[in-house]
Amino acid sequence: MVNCIMVQGTSSNAGKSVLVAALCRIYKNKGYKVAPFKSQNMSLNSYTTKEDGEIGIAQMLQAEAAKVEPSVHMNPILLKPKGEFTSNVIIQGKSIGDMDFYKYQHEYHDEALKAIKESLAILEKEYDVIIIEGAGSPAEINMRKEDLANMEIAHLADANVILVADIEMGGVFAAIAGTYALLDDYDRSRLKATVINKFRGNLDILKPGIDRIEEITEQPVLGVLPYDESLRLPEEDSASLTTHVFDENKDITIGVIRLPKISNFTDIDPFEYEEDVGIKMININDDIGDVDALIIPGTRNSTEDAYELFESGMAEKIIEKSKEIPVVGICGGLQILGDEIIDESKKESSVGTIKGLCLLNITSEFEKSDKIVKQSVGRISENLKGISLEIFKNILGEEVTGYEIHEGRTKVGNNALPLINVEKGLGNDDEMMVDGASEGNVFGTYFHGIFHNYNFRREFLNYLRSKKGLEVKNGADPYETQKDYSLNRIAEIVEENLDMDIIDDLLFKRR
Repeated sequence: MVNCIMVQGTSSNAGKSVLVAALCRIYKNKGYKVAPFKSQNMSLNSYTTKEDGEIGIAQMLQAEAAKVEPSVHMNPILLKPKGEFTSNVIIQGKSIGDMDFYKYQHEYHDEALKAIKESLAILEKEYDVIIIEGAGSPAEINMRKEDLANMEIAHLADANVILVADIEMGGVFAAIAGTYALLDDYDRSRLKATVINKFRGNLDILKPGIDRIEEITEQPVLGVLPYDESLRLPEEDSASLTTHVFDENKDITIGVIRLPKISNFTDIDPFEYEEDVGIKMININDDIGDVDALIIPGTRNSTEDAYELFESGMAEKIIEKSKEIPVVGICGGLQILGDEIIDESKKESSVGTIKGLCLLNITSEFEKSDKIVKQSVGRISENLKGISLEIFKNILGEEVTGYEIHEGRTKVGNNALPLINVEKGLGNDDEMMVDGASEGNVFGTYFHGIFHNYNFRREFLNYLRSKKGLEVKNGADPYETQKDYSLNRIAEIVEENLDMDIIDDLLFKRR
C-alpha cells in the first residue's frame, strides 16, 4: 500500500516546495520509488511533461529530486493567473479555458476534485511513497468549503501533515499557534508536527518558544532548518522576483526586461550559476544601462506587453540597444521582437493587432490558434547569418532541447532566417518544422529552456566574454552541477536538523 505524507505551510513561501523536494530525495536514497504531488498549484512558471502537458515548475524540480520523470498527475490542476481575478485553468496538463475565481471555486469544484482523485489514484498504483505539497495556508477558513489543496487533500490521501513556518518574516510562533487554533477538530487531527524554516542565529534563543509552542499545539517541533546561502534552485513564481536579489556586478551582465506579465522566467536561471555572469532585471520605466546582452523573456500576454513597451518608451530603448549588443527573445519575447502580432479577434487581449519592435522580420498570428504544449528537440540551423552565426559557429547542427508553451504561429520573412530546425515539437508553425528567427544582432526562439542547453549557453557567453577580452570558459555545466548539489544538500540539511524517526513514523502510519 502506498504511503503518503503532506507538507503544508503557515503561509505562501514558507518553504513547502523545498521541504517536499528534500523528502523526495531522502526517500529515493532509501530505496523507495517516490512521487511528488500538488493537487492544485497557481504559478506562471510551468514545465512541459512527457505527456505534453503543463505542470508547475516546482513539481518538475521535486520529480527531479525523486529521480523520476515528471507527469501531469503530479500536479493535476494548474492555475495560471491572467489578471482581473481570471486564470487559465489547466487540468491534467491540458488547458480547458479561462475562468474567473468565483466560477472556478463554485461551479468547477467537483470536476476539479474528480481530476485530483483520478491523478492521485494513478500515482498510488505506480509509487511506494507520495510526498504531497499543500498551497498557501490551511487556515484560510473563509474558503474551507472550496478547498482543493490542503486539508481536503490530506483526508483524501489519508496523509499525516507536517506544518512548515517561515521565521524570516517574524511572528513564527503566532503563525503556528494561529493555524492550529483556526482549524476545526477534524482538520486539526491531521496536523502531527511542525518545522521552523529559514532560521539565522543562535538556536538557544528559540528554545523557550519551541517548548511553549509544543505545549500549545500538543505536537512536536521536528526541528529548525537553517538558512543556507549556498543553495540555488529555480523559483516557483514571479512573486519571488520582488524579493530575489540578483547580482549584476560581474564581468558579464545580462539584462532581462521585466515585462509586466512575465512568465517562465526560469529560462534565465542558468545564468545565475555562472560565476562571472550577473543578471540585471530591468523594469519597463528604467534605463537599460550598461549590459552585454538583452533578453526579452516569456509573457502570458505578448500583445499587452508589447503595448506597454511602446507606451513606456522601453521599445525605443531596446531598438537602440540592438545596434550594439545581442538581443534575444524567448516565446512571447520572440513575438514582440517581430514586425507585427496579429490578433484581429482579440483572442490574446483587448489590445488586438499590434506592431512589434521590428527587429526580426517575422509575423505572429493568434487567429484560430490552439495552445501548443510540447517537449521539443531540434538542431541549430546551419544556415545562420549575422551575430547568430558568429555566436554558434562551433555548434551548428548540434541538438538542443526545450519545451513549448505558447499560443500563436509565426512566419519568417525574407530578411530573417530560422534559428532551429525542429525534429520534435512544433516551433513556429505547423508546416515548416523550424523554430525562431535570426536577423542582425537579434535572435529568438519558442523553446523555453534554451539556455539550459549547456553548449548553447556556453557559446553565447563565450562570445560575450571574447568581446570584452575575457577568458572563455568550458568544462562541466555549472547549472546542472550546482542544482544537483543543492538537491543533495537540502536533503542533508533536513536529515541533520529534523527528527527523521518521527517523519518515518508519520509517513508509514506508526503514530
